[in-house]
Amino acid sequence: MRSVGPKPINARRLSEQLRRKLRPQLYETSFLGMGIMAGPDLQAFLHATTSPRSFMHAAWRVAFHVFDLVLNRRGMQLVNGPALVARLMKSADDRGVALWVDSPVTRLLIGDGPDNATAVTGAVVSTPEGEVRVRARRGVLLAAGGFPHDVDRRRELFPRTPTGREHWTLAPEGTTGDGVRLGESVGGRFDTNLASPAAWCPVSLVPYRNGRVGTYPHIVDRGKPGLVAVLSNGKRFVNEADGYHQYTTAMIDTVPEGEEVASWLVCDHAFQRRYPFGMPKPFPVPVRPYVRSGYLKRGATIEELARACGIDPVGLRQTIEEFNSHARVGEDPAFGRGRTAFNRGSGDPEHRPNPSLAPIESGPFYAIKVLPGSFGTFAGLRTDPQSRVLNGSGEPIRGRYAAGSDQANVMGGHYPAGGINIGPAMTFGYIAGRHVAGATEYENVVPVARGDGM
Repeated sequence: MRSVGPKPINARRLSEQLRRKLRPQLYETSFLGMGIMAGPDLQAFLHATTSPRSFMHAAWRVAFHVFDLVLNRRGMQLVNGPALVARLMKSADDRGVALWVDSPVTRLLIGDGPDNATAVTGAVVSTPEGEVRVRARRGVLLAAGGFPHDVDRRRELFPRTPTGREHWTLAPEGTTGDGVRLGESVGGRFDTNLASPAAWCPVSLVPYRNGRVGTYPHIVDRGKPGLVAVLSNGKRFVNEADGYHQYTTAMIDTVPEGEEVASWLVCDHAFQRRYPFGMPKPFPVPVRPYVRSGYLKRGATIEELARACGIDPVGLRQTIEEFNSHARVGEDPAFGRGRTAFNRGSGDPEHRPNPSLAPIESGPFYAIKVLPGSFGTFAGLRTDPQSRVLNGSGEPIRGRYAAGSDQANVMGGHYPAGGINIGPAMTFGYIAGRHVAGATEYENVVPVARGDGM
């Protein structure tokens, strides 16, 4: 499986009206609101203090970003997800598609479809200008982002979430399960028989001076050399350089019942000054504001750090000593970190002998508390290969389609690679559009086995 990244785009190619509809880059995954693209762009920023070429690249990117902030009061260099959405918005706008924002659907319209059969024939939309009834001759597609902010469904489906609030998602606040409920309102089947109900991601909570609390996804830092993850007993529980979904699953499965599902990422001063470690950025960006806010814990010794975090000091000291003895020669007999191409790719290619392993030995030492979070949900409306929503009998509901996180995940709730939410969303959105338009090339497609629940 291969992940495909979108080509960057300058937001000046979009009209001002479109730019106002475009959600800004998630602040926690940016630098001063500027997105950094995975791959060479990110590597240049990571090596800006050690490579003149990387420094020039980073300086050029930051300078243009500051220019955009002064002139346009927003970043205009769009990468990653914002670049993908911007290009799709522009394509739709060029073809005369009306894009309504702040306009939730309140209910679906039912009527007679082809052959006088009951079908979904439209929707009632609550726009800023008032309620609008939209008639759809061929169908309605649900793609409202799943239910990551639906506390009741989280309590029902997410493990170790007894109130539904012991979970932090990176999804937009509007993803409260409206699309799924609309599908159920016309007889759609909500499929929960999946390997996982959500796309897990380890996150940390970032307090800001204005009272807001941000959610930071730990994607980049865990695979770098010179970091470990431990539980409250001070013991490691996972290969830190494996995927974020696997990290969170291991945390959920390993923390003893009755304890808060949490872990700690621990590193030393050399690591923090060289690599991103949660929200704090490497040298020369100051780290003190994050220590002062309590987001970043610091200790002159391993034992002092452990006490600041509520970690068993003896357990953490033993873990660090054992880890260091093997990391110095590039080995991790406990979890095999750095043995796979994925682990090595997540590390530092300039570090030897193992791009993913280095000892933790130069104080002061730092730690960040990590909690279970998600990028989105996997459980959703069961569909056929044409993206038509199925009823309890397994029959397609006329005029009712679903894609994205409103659709039950095509991978059966497994997480084989990054983009497993947006990739199927684009694919099955395209299939639904072709089917609605009358194309027939997907009529005889046989669905691929999805693992659990298929």
